[in-house]
Amino acid sequence: MRIDLIYRDEQTVGVKLERYGAEERAGIRSVEGRKWNQAEKVWTIPYTFSAVEDLFAAYPDCSFECDERLSKEDDYIRERLEELNRIERPERREEIVQEAAEGELWSAKRKKELRDALKVRGYSDKTVKAYVSQVRRFWDDAAMSDADMNEAVVQKYTLSLLEKGLSHAYVNQAISALKFYFRYVRKQPKSGGYVRPKKENKLPDVLSLNEVARLLKSVKNPKHRAILYLTYTSGLRVSEVVRLRPEDCDRERNVVKVRQGKGRKDRQTLLSEMATAVLEHYVEQEKPEGWLFPGQRKGRHLTERSAQKVFEKALAQAGIRKQVSIHSLRHSFATHLLENGIDLRYIQELLGHQSVRTTERYTHVSRRDIGRIQSPLDRMGGLEEWVRE
Repeated sequence: MRIDLIYRDEQTVGVKLERYGAEERAGIRSVEGRKWNQAEKVWTIPYTFSAVEDLFAAYPDCSFECDERLSKEDDYIRERLEELNRIERPERREEIVQEAAEGELWSAKRKKELRDALKVRGYSDKTVKAYVSQVRRFWDDAAMSDADMNEAVVQKYTLSLLEKGLSHAYVNQAISALKFYFRYVRKQPKSGGYVRPKKENKLPDVLSLNEVARLLKSVKNPKHRAILYLTYTSGLRVSEVVRLRPEDCDRERNVVKVRQGKGRKDRQTLLSEMATAVLEHYVEQEKPEGWLFPGQRKGRHLTERSAQKVFEKALAQAGIRKQVSIHSLRHSFATHLLENGIDLRYIQELLGHQSVRTTERYTHVSRRDIGRIQSPLDRMGGLEEWVRE
């Protein structure tokens, strides 16, 4: 049986069972804090380590999948599911033993081959994880040998992903992973036959200056304040801010050095005087070593998910109801610079964009020019009294 995990909010995870018989319901009912949402026909459990582990223990022979947001934001759940899903579905066990012996199915050997092929070509750890997960999911779904694999099978699989409501970006990533796997691991001829869904053109979510100020003022914890101040003032990705080291923040020159950011590129960006003061207060109190923002596990930096939770808590404390993530601070940084008249090329350098076309999307959310345009409705006279009636 398949079980889908769905991100709902920072307190709860949705659990969707493939079947809802008495035996299947017994498992979810063993999880403390579970609730049935009649309107959405889905169970919810607390978003805690113990509740998630209890759920896994309640369904030892089931296949788990998590939605795109959980997969991206929660390293623990993603890696735990990769581990659990190595235990194949019970109905295929005898067939799997035979095929695995013949080296036909997704296996530890093939996983290593894919990892090695990606790493030798310089792909980042995050891309390696994403591609390995995508190829494993494909094999789980297809359940056939190499001899039966062709472009039609891949196309059918990607269509099924779209029908499940997954984003075009997610489906395009799946296609890229499979193309890489078949070309560099299975040594099949290069093919251009994969049809990709049209890239979605989504505008970035942006907070106003007033909202950013309210957000930052609402945080009292020195470490959490430093995280959010740096993310906004330097336009950092969450993966970059959690991997900063104390020496990366040059408080004399007011710059932050980002080491091996997206695309394995170093760059320098801004460090404001106000953020410097917040940072110095945090460093003086906590005296971090190794990582600027250490995690709970010794020698490890703070997880991206933990940083997102810091942002979500601050959002609630500030009374901001927009559906935004910590990445919106980076979007807001770029938009506010553009509205302040900073040249697009400088913003491109600060953000570390390879192409200026990526940076140009902020022109679509900037109010610098739109704010000067008066709506025809506001130019109509004689309507004010009618509106007040």
